[in-house]
Amino acid sequence: MEHSDVIIVGAGLAGLVAAAELADRGKSVTIIDQEPEAFLGGQAFWSLGGLMLVDTPEQRRMGIKDSRALAMQDWFGSAQFDRPEDHWPRKWAEAYVDFAAGEMRPWLYNMGMRWFPIVGWAERGGGFASGHGNSVPRFHLTWGVGLGTQEPFVRRVREHEKAGRITLKFRHRCSNIIMENGAAKGVAGEVLAPDNSLRGQSTNRDIVADFELRAASVIITSGGIGGNADLVRKSWPTDRLGPAPKNMLCGVPAHVDGRMVSISQQAGGHLINSDRMWHYTEGVKNWNPIWPNHGIRILPGPSSMWFDAEGNRFAPPALPGFDSLGTLKAILDTGYDYSWFITSQKIIKKEFALSGSEQNPDFEQKSWKEVFKQRIFNKQATPAVEAFKEHGEDFVTAETLAELIAKMNALEGNALLPFDKIEAEIKARDAQMDNPFSKDAQIMAIHAARKYRGDKYQRTAKPHKILDPANGPLIGIKLNIITRKTLGGLKTDLNSQMLNAAGEPIAGLFAAGEVAGFGGGGYHGYNALEGTFLGGCIFSGRQAGRSDTIV
Repeated sequence: MEHSDVIIVGAGLAGLVAAAELADRGKSVTIIDQEPEAFLGGQAFWSLGGLMLVDTPEQRRMGIKDSRALAMQDWFGSAQFDRPEDHWPRKWAEAYVDFAAGEMRPWLYNMGMRWFPIVGWAERGGGFASGHGNSVPRFHLTWGVGLGTQEPFVRRVREHEKAGRITLKFRHRCSNIIMENGAAKGVAGEVLAPDNSLRGQSTNRDIVADFELRAASVIITSGGIGGNADLVRKSWPTDRLGPAPKNMLCGVPAHVDGRMVSISQQAGGHLINSDRMWHYTEGVKNWNPIWPNHGIRILPGPSSMWFDAEGNRFAPPALPGFDSLGTLKAILDTGYDYSWFITSQKIIKKEFALSGSEQNPDFEQKSWKEVFKQRIFNKQATPAVEAFKEHGEDFVTAETLAELIAKMNALEGNALLPFDKIEAEIKARDAQMDNPFSKDAQIMAIHAARKYRGDKYQRTAKPHKILDPANGPLIGIKLNIITRKTLGGLKTDLNSQMLNAAGEPIAGLFAAGEVAGFGGGGYHGYNALEGTFLGGCIFSGRQAGRSDTIV
């Protein structure tokens, strides 16, 4: 006997979107998740809440001219699709850009979602118009950050739950997709013991019972592998990036474990592009951790100077905020798994933001007063950034460069950073501040950034000499590699229906969100443009929920 029309495995953003859309169609839905009810919304809760939207009122008000054609050029220049199995990822990429340039904003707006008026400019690119990067600012920060992106869908799901169309079963861990005659017919697994851990913390895996649920369709929305260091290392693209780092911070909770990938493969699902992944280079150890090895990413503006472990300045496009994977390769090519920012108080005051909803309470609480106080008219960096400067073990401060370099060397327990070489590099950079011209690519990038009103107001400090005491203190920050997103995934068609190794649809079996590479098995290709992770969860979840193959 079927318990519902559809079973969804995973109560994250993609699962919530799919469930809401299905219930709107009159379908009965059961959502299962291995975590407690307090974890509803999954990994998206911890996000900054950015969405890539195209040609929006927010962009136009900031003087940004964007278009579907330009966004498509940027996407494909970044994705660099080059494999036969990229057929469906290409189709998903085209469909997402069409969505982002069309129905996405009005649809979300009508559900109550709003965005900060200053559009962010993430992933500014690798140096060529035909290559990786956003030609214009497209990062729309949701008012309410990660929680704000979930609110409309949580509300819709809860309304359907009250009406009896959606059932939520927490602490239900799927271990098997029931297949009969080549078609999905339900799921089976274990009921885990109750757990009162706070959202994001590791929970117990104590089994108290078994379960089996039946449905005509099953949708897997269980997320990626970023919380499972073993799977990350197993999938690491050694041919492109070299050996995996010995030390990595974890940018997502432990429940992002990737276990449903292999379970879906056992049911006939086909995993593609598993070597494509997205990790950040600006990770710092969280001084107040929530999950194991908890790392926080610094979202930098363009002004901090970036050095490798031996004090060599990175060459463009390894500039703050420009090319994440290009910079990752540059760091790993040095033979070390960390790097350094040298910056000033004046820079971090205006340019530093931190990933994570909990690091941005002004945005999370939708407080205009606090946003203006902390980010526009601020005399210090945001309280969260200042807390890391004071308590974070990767941060050191000093009044002089010599003292700073000594502290940085002591922090790592070596003498790899040579004072004379670093001083000469910073002095040469500072000399470029004596006139409005420059041959330094980073200085040119700073001047270019400040031509955009959003960067001038909020994200790019006025050019200044880093070694001028008036701009201090000086700050050194050890930057670690931090795991984040799975770009490859289970292959799906535009209905979010899983495809087997022969490219044939698997009856009754679907996937959406990160487990499907956000669509098709990896609609990003090799590079992400940012705002496309949450956006991909929303879009692929919607495609699954509206699929005409779920009857």
